[in-house]
Amino acid sequence: MSVTDWQTTQIWLVDSGHALLDLMGAGGMVMWMLAALCVLFWTLVLERFWYMQRQFPAWMRERTQAWQMICCDVSSREWPRAVRAAWIAQAGEQLMTPLGVIKALVALFPLLGLLGTVTGMVAVFDVLATSGSGNPRAMASGVWQATLPTLAGMVLAIGGLFSLAHLERNARRALARLSDQLRHD
Repeated sequence: MSVTDWQTTQIWLVDSGHALLDLMGAGGMVMWMLAALCVLFWTLVLERFWYMQRQFPAWMRERTQAWQMICCDVSSREWPRAVRAAWIAQAGEQLMTPLGVIKALVALFPLLGLLGTVTGMVAVFDVLATSGSGNPRAMASGVWQATLPTLAGMVLAIGGLFSLAHLERNARRALARLSDQLRHD
């Protein structure tokens, strides 16, 4: 990378950073709350993806190996069924319970966007009360402040729904695989 390319990249990054800060400031406090919840949301989603790809398969292999030993050694059919049911319930709890927090955040995004709408409209009504209806520029600022968090909340909710559906589908598949591997004939 040449010096001029590096300088151009730095200028673009600085300009982008200023544009992002201007956008966040225009949306008001609600935009900062949405940004914080967005970071939390994607941290939880990435943790779930990591868990389902790295941790859970190892846990499942341990249970499958133990299951092979139980089925070979035990002549009773009741005890292995109880162990199987307990392991499947434990796996379901490990896979599905953390998704509740992610679901709550997905539901919270549009509600916070609506809060941004309300606070922006309050700003519009404040301008109307102080200056009358003759200042369209000040009113436009309030409408912009009202629209921006709503848009951000909807975009976050839509992206959240897709990732949540993917996580739930992966969890159900993992539970079905575990159930198939722990068969007792």
